[in-house]
Amino acid sequence: MNINHDKQVSQQHAGVVERWEKIDNRFYFYGPQTVLEVKVVSDTVLRFRFSALGNFSRDFSYSHAHTYQESIEKLEISEEEEYFSIKTAKIDCEIQKERMLIKILDKKGLVISEDEKGFHWEEHKKYGGEIVFNTRKGQASEHFYGLGDKSADNDIREKRFENWGKDTYAYGKDTDPLYKNIPFFIGLHHKVAYGIFFDNTFRTYFDFGFERKNATSFWADGGEMNYYFIYGPELLNVVETYTNMTGKPELPPLWALGFHQCKWSYYPEKQVREITSEFRTRRIPCDAFYLDIDYMDGFRCFTWHPEHFSNPKGMISDLEKQGFKTVVIIDPGIKIDPNYRIYKEGLEKGYFCKRMDGPLMKGAVWPGECNFPDFTRAEVREWWAGLFDELMDTGVRGVWNDMNEPAVFEIETFPDDVRHDYDGDPCSHRKAHNVYGMQMARATYEGVKKFGHNRRPFVITRSGYSGLQKYSSAWTGDNVASWEHLSIANSQCQRLNVSGVSYCGSDIGGFIGSPSGELFVRWIQLGIFHMFCRVHSSGDHGDQEPWSFGLEVELLTKKFIELRYQLLPYIYTTFYQHVKTGVPTLRPLPFVAQEDSETYNRQDEFCMGDNLLVCPILAEKVDGRWVYLPEGKWYYYWDDKVHEGNQEVWAEAALDRIPLFVKAGAVIPMAPIMQYVGEFDPEQLFLHVYASAEEHTSYLYEDKGDGYEYTQGESSYKTFVTASEKKSYTITQRIDGTYDPVYKSYEIMVHGLSFTPKSCEVDGEKVHMDVINPDKNLIRFDAGKAFAKIVIKG
Repeated sequence: MNINHDKQVSQQHAGVVERWEKIDNRFYFYGPQTVLEVKVVSDTVLRFRFSALGNFSRDFSYSHAHTYQESIEKLEISEEEEYFSIKTAKIDCEIQKERMLIKILDKKGLVISEDEKGFHWEEHKKYGGEIVFNTRKGQASEHFYGLGDKSADNDIREKRFENWGKDTYAYGKDTDPLYKNIPFFIGLHHKVAYGIFFDNTFRTYFDFGFERKNATSFWADGGEMNYYFIYGPELLNVVETYTNMTGKPELPPLWALGFHQCKWSYYPEKQVREITSEFRTRRIPCDAFYLDIDYMDGFRCFTWHPEHFSNPKGMISDLEKQGFKTVVIIDPGIKIDPNYRIYKEGLEKGYFCKRMDGPLMKGAVWPGECNFPDFTRAEVREWWAGLFDELMDTGVRGVWNDMNEPAVFEIETFPDDVRHDYDGDPCSHRKAHNVYGMQMARATYEGVKKFGHNRRPFVITRSGYSGLQKYSSAWTGDNVASWEHLSIANSQCQRLNVSGVSYCGSDIGGFIGSPSGELFVRWIQLGIFHMFCRVHSSGDHGDQEPWSFGLEVELLTKKFIELRYQLLPYIYTTFYQHVKTGVPTLRPLPFVAQEDSETYNRQDEFCMGDNLLVCPILAEKVDGRWVYLPEGKWYYYWDDKVHEGNQEVWAEAALDRIPLFVKAGAVIPMAPIMQYVGEFDPEQLFLHVYASAEEHTSYLYEDKGDGYEYTQGESSYKTFVTASEKKSYTITQRIDGTYDPVYKSYEIMVHGLSFTPKSCEVDGEKVHMDVINPDKNLIRFDAGKAFAKIVIKG
């Protein structure tokens, strides 16, 4: 919808406030026919609901944000001559009596967000109801981030976007809309950050100064003007709050953070066994192996092809013994076949979506003509979850939901008149489209968890709405084997992370087309730093197993997949921090260096967790690149050279390297290389300590890696503090929790001491110390896994 706000003569605006009232932490401001509800959710979060007709619909959202409530330290309201002022401990909100325009300020008086036209609406002539708008003033030098998987630059100012989940095969830079519908963005100006979550599931639009550079807008084709304002002032604070509002995931099984191999399609069973055997023979680590649609009988969900996979339980059991977890695809389309049990059940119970005048929604997808379950109906979700009983009984460990925008051949998606239950609030597809994929993932998650034998579920989805992270990981869809798409994947995963979806990745190597060996290696180098790490390709364009490109590429691919497995303790810790607090696992540079305006337009660099900075190589035939480092000192991972921050540095990175930096002072836990998670019980865990003149704190989270004992306290969270004095360096460890890991000791490597080390004491006892590189003061020694204090003296 190409709306020009300046030319809308039919738009209506909120009238003058005639009266107001307060009910608990909610304030109501009434005009001649409009009403504004302001709910103080916390000292930093305000919710605004506008009604053009003076009454509100049921307060319900699949994001679950409407149930979020935090403690409020301070809440006051005063009435001035021209406005009302609501004050919390962190922000002030002014509501103008004329047109209910809203202004939000921090306690220093800085205007963070201010309405220009504010809430306005116009009648939807075609469907009825209102098209609802909010137009705000653009602030000086404002930057914008978020909105999920948009394939645009990280900073989306002067851009316009649409949320209407779409199967966008071979999308490109700035293609819009894409698969996911996350109506949440973050603004940054004057080094102060805020967020806006527009919780509306209709087709929504966002304009960040595209139409007029001094105005930003968001609007929807129906529903309510219902949005949350989230005050930072830190960018990471905004993301953490939003993620807590819409739901944090549970910990995935540790194997799901390993390397995954997928293709459309691996079949029959003979090929599956051949490919998995090659991984083990070539000693290339891999934990998950995927079966695409060809494992099914005629693409019928929850079935197995009788010839391709005559004994799936036996095959999956054999793969499990070799360390492979089997993940299978499940799409929403249920083939119309009177001899197909799933179809007959859905038909008899009335679980399929209907058109407005009564017939079932029918559309062609992979099985041919299909009907589609209404996942917005609780009873249907429960039925769908129950269908996973037999599938999980075969030994399947994860499920991959595809085509759930929903995608339909020839007509793209469901027509607008398709009806949905919407959990007791019947509606058309116009309202349910953007949540359909997430509700399918939700039902899948519930089934995988229920029949997973007390193991943590693993689900992956292509489509979703705000809150999808509660149920599923995600990937970025049908990308292309090109250097441009490598860059797009880097931006998309950063953007998804700051939109609440940390468990994400791209199809490494590109789904469409065949990458060169060089591109494949560079993509692997990036992919190992995404929480979801999977190679996936369309088989008709050529193979993308690590050995498909020749020996040099195979060995380089193996090297970086091995690095992924070495870093799993650090990656798992980073994911735990996300689960615990909502902090994203990947952090674009502005989100770690907000005070440094040089970072605001940086595209490529990002931090993974607290202590690693990554900058992929995004061009062919280059052997390095310039990288911007935030404040502090940074070690180049490959040679231990120390660089000062607040500047660009040149990173040598031939094909056997990716620019990777470690924050000075960090303790990086690393595991021995395994072919799969749990292959053997290690004797030691490796701690790499990067010396710094400044005190620094690092963490290590540990549990069994699967199951739910961690929720009963069987976990440990270790805090390492490093500190330097003139001729000594100390490392202390505090252990919280009861989990006792299987390894017996640490092997500790200390990099870059500022003095020549002469002795090392662990809890007061002198231990043997090897000097690995005297020029760089690189030393190695062993310590018990429960040590309290290490002192290295010069």
